[in-house]
Amino acid sequence: MDNLFLNSYSKIPNLNVSRETCNDFECLISMILEKNKEINIISKKIQQKDDIRERHIIDSAQIIDFVNLNYNTTYDLGTGGGMPGLIVAIAMKKIKNSMKIYLYEKSYHKCLFLKEVSKKLNLNTEVIQKDIFTVRNVETGTIMSRAFKPMPIILDLINDNFKKFENIILFMGSSGRKILNDTLQNWDLDYEERKSLTNEDSFILNIKKIKKKIS
Repeated sequence: MDNLFLNSYSKIPNLNVSRETCNDFECLISMILEKNKEINIISKKIQQKDDIRERHIIDSAQIIDFVNLNYNTTYDLGTGGGMPGLIVAIAMKKIKNSMKIYLYEKSYHKCLFLKEVSKKLNLNTEVIQKDIFTVRNVETGTIMSRAFKPMPIILDLINDNFKKFENIILFMGSSGRKILNDTLQNWDLDYEERKSLTNEDSFILNIKKIKKKIS
């Protein structure tokens, strides 16, 4: 393993990346590039390993300290190609935590890819090919979502379909500030935010409590 890769991952302040974790991340990148020849795991405009490492792996891994390790399960809503769920699952191997990560994805072909990666890297995941909007009375620790649905839709989903949760991690892009401000018109949120490591216009939200305002 090239020290350059280790140095790349060392920029994640709350994740002590081992050589083994680094190898798993690099293996995942290779699997993404290979599968991307068949289906869109990520944008086909991104073909360089350095770009995938920065825009997907490191971007996903930066939430690791927000994940509640005191619960047996974590949910990744609409995981797509496995970001951030697969990345967090890889990190969990180093932490040696028994938490299982549920990867919800409607696409049959993407689910096959998620299962292939999970098996090859021996990850503690469960891939569920189902529309998360059809699931009811869910109890879990952390809920994660990256590039899935607009923030208000995700909050409605969680408010209606989740019986219990500890926190929600959302990735907010360049329009995230306006989206957050607009959302706060209709929701009372207990949250903290942190600037993204990978994009100066983006930030991460860690939401502890949600309550819909009465209109």
